[in-house]
Amino acid sequence: MSQVSNILNRDKELFFNDLYENSKISSNDKDINLVADFTEYNPLHNGHFHCMKTAKHIFPSSLFVAIVPGLFERSGRGIPYILPREVRAEIAISVGADIVVEGPPMGIMGSGQYSLCLCKMFNALNTDYIPRGYKSVEGMDEILKRINLGHHVAPKPYRIVDKTTGEILLKGKLEEDNYVITSFSNSLSKIGFDFKDKFIFVERIGGVSGTLIRESIMNNNFDDVLDMMPSKTIEVLKREISSDSIIYGIRDVETILDTANNYAFEELAELNLFNDKLAKNIIDNRPFNSIDELENAILHGFSSHFRQRVLSILENPVPKKIVSQYIDNYPSVIRILGYKNEECLEKFKKKVNNENISLFRS
Repeated sequence: MSQVSNILNRDKELFFNDLYENSKISSNDKDINLVADFTEYNPLHNGHFHCMKTAKHIFPSSLFVAIVPGLFERSGRGIPYILPREVRAEIAISVGADIVVEGPPMGIMGSGQYSLCLCKMFNALNTDYIPRGYKSVEGMDEILKRINLGHHVAPKPYRIVDKTTGEILLKGKLEEDNYVITSFSNSLSKIGFDFKDKFIFVERIGGVSGTLIRESIMNNNFDDVLDMMPSKTIEVLKREISSDSIIYGIRDVETILDTANNYAFEELAELNLFNDKLAKNIIDNRPFNSIDELENAILHGFSSHFRQRVLSILENPVPKKIVSQYIDNYPSVIRILGYKNEECLEKFKKKVNNENISLFRS
């Protein structure tokens, strides 16, 4: 069995264990300040590092917690990560994070679903501050101002709305980083989390190219990206390449094709992110002998990465009703992927609002 198949089988077991676990609410130490950042660290580059350093400079005595998405190792775009989450956590700890916790299974969720889960994690961690990188574009300053006033700002189709005042703040669509901020505002408002003055907005730095970084990894040549990532990231990437542990782009093809070729219409239609039209489209075009054939048969969706997200659902076929149950119960367990030292670990345990804290075992 391949490394990726092992990871997916392990994570399926963790997912269903979490599904039936009930969180145990505990008291928390309000004297401990906690800064919680969500980022994929795919891999950790200078943009991530800049955001972390800025937050730590503003609140030097706070506990810095990175929420790194975990289960099934698929990004919000549905694409396999470059490194498994425990390795991403290792890098984060080495460059300054105090604690790294496992975030939700982004690859099998819609953007609104994982945004809601992340915000429920912020709540469970008793988060005091949330650093977020943003890109400075026209209209964004007003959006950030409203959010730090605690307003319920929400993304709608082709517009951004301040639901507290009823105003349209921006017409059109936002780029990914900026969209995530408004999505967080929307989800935090829905769960009743008071985020007034809790965001630390950090303008995104230039000089980092995700495309060049991915090419450097595939080619095992980092000459063109040495100034884009901390040295620790490059060191770990080289180590993982030498041990053949890079998982970027690698899928469980057998399971994907088996699901697409053999699931009944009702089973496909019940999968998360699926509907009757997509299920019928797959059935009408099967059997599929390759991933390329399957991709070409998948209808285009609202997102440019819709096809990759569908592949991740077929790879991990979880019905939407099960995903909804998982979200309702999230986070039933707070799984620690890495920590700086025992002192940080004890402070973390005193701060969070959940007794179900476990250490990740790969």
